[in-house]
Amino acid sequence: QVPLVDSGGGVVQTGDSLRLSCTVSEPTFNSRAMGWFRQAPGKEFEFVAAISRSGGSTYYADSVKGRFTISRDSNKNTVYLQMNSLKPEDTARYYCAAGTSEVSTWRYDYRYWGQGTQVTVSS
Repeated sequence: QVPLVDSGGGVVQTGDSLRLSCTVSEPTFNSRAMGWFRQAPGKEFEFVAAISRSGGSTYYADSVKGRFTISRDSNKNTVYLQMNSLKPEDTARYYCAAGTSEVSTWRYDYRYWGQGTQVTVSS
């Protein structure tokens, strides 16, 4: 098991920013691609962003491209999701996930998951 602790969610207004964090308590962090997914009530589980092992490659869902930025700090074993210009449709529970050595946008390529952190954007 790879413990992941994600945090940073909250209640904000339209146009505000939040930064989510995911700390991995496991030495193989640097060998894993990392991702963020989300799920809103009554909606499908959705890919948000992913980052390669090195941090050199990033991928985003079209719905967040240009507003969200994924990054990682290998020294802190932490991956971040900077969310700007938040919209009510971004309201969801956000989950951090640790994958394999290859970056992926597919949820089933991710083996380990955080408990999730709630983001609520009011209009």
